[in-house]
Amino acid sequence: MTALGAIRVRRSHGACQHCGQPGFAADRLLGLGGWLTARAERMACLAGIHDPCRTAQRLLSELAGWSIDAGTIRRRCHAAARRARRGRAGRDGVPASFAQAAGDRELHIDAGKVNTPDGWRDVKVAVFACRERGQPATAADYEQRDLPAPAARCLVAEAEAAEGFGPRCQAEAQRLGVSAIELSVLGDGAEWIWNPVGREFPGACEVLDLYHGAEHIAAAAKKVFGEGAAEARSQAKRGRDQLLADGYLGVMEWVGEVAGVMPAGGDGAALGDVLNYSCGHQGRLNYALRLRRGQVIGSGLVEGTIKQRVNVRMKRSGARWQPDQVGPFVELLALAESPEWSEYWARMPQG
Repeated sequence: MTALGAIRVRRSHGACQHCGQPGFAADRLLGLGGWLTARAERMACLAGIHDPCRTAQRLLSELAGWSIDAGTIRRRCHAAARRARRGRAGRDGVPASFAQAAGDRELHIDAGKVNTPDGWRDVKVAVFACRERGQPATAADYEQRDLPAPAARCLVAEAEAAEGFGPRCQAEAQRLGVSAIELSVLGDGAEWIWNPVGREFPGACEVLDLYHGAEHIAAAAKKVFGEGAAEARSQAKRGRDQLLADGYLGVMEWVGEVAGVMPAGGDGAALGDVLNYSCGHQGRLNYALRLRRGQVIGSGLVEGTIKQRVNVRMKRSGARWQPDQVGPFVELLALAESPEWSEYWARMPQG
């Protein structure tokens, strides 16, 4: 099967004069390592990674005029994903784009979930990006600013413990030529993110995703003033503004002010919780400086990536994924939209 459809091939069969192995001498040059040529396999994989394999089967039939069965598409996608991961260190398209891109170097880390035969498991995802700075902003107008889109990005993913994922991220940083000292790492408050970051990227600028910090403040305001109360909404906004303006000191000030006007029956322990949470991340709350510099303060880049690469594609009804297939498949999805997609297939015999 070729990219143009099925063809009948006639060629000579012979044997190697040195080792005696029989074969078709022209197969390697023609890209006939199997019954599916490399160009046809590329088309099948592109369809199969973005849509369920049965949908990909129909898509190939409609657009290309030929198709292969869904099971074959699935196997080819997973085989391509394994090959792509093995050959990652030898590709230079993305490292070249990072070397040429201007702007800050960022690392966004988060996790999604996939269903496996043993139940739901975390799939950890890290997105490296190069982004130029936007216009300076303040706590009052930061939501109206338009940050430039990343000029270069790449992704690593795996369903594994943090102890293994940290070194995986560090190896990718080395491939990209990104040093810890120039890196801004953004994530939520999970310890599995920050413990490996501290080990693998000492000296990096750590930033707690603003919206996770603001969520803790809003949750505390609801417990103090009541769910749905106007005062709870007002205090949540004021607490977020003080977090943006003064970081941990701003949260301390807000907690003190709220404690002074807390109604009878309000949950004062919630204020202690948000204070402890902020204290644990006080070195990651330097939002005001980053806003003045035009830098990113949220981890939406990786959250959007997980939504598209994991949630939309992999959380299909009834879908079950082998844990060792998850990471390579997510990386292949990202590879399809990177400069290395063509580089990967160019290294395979074309037919």
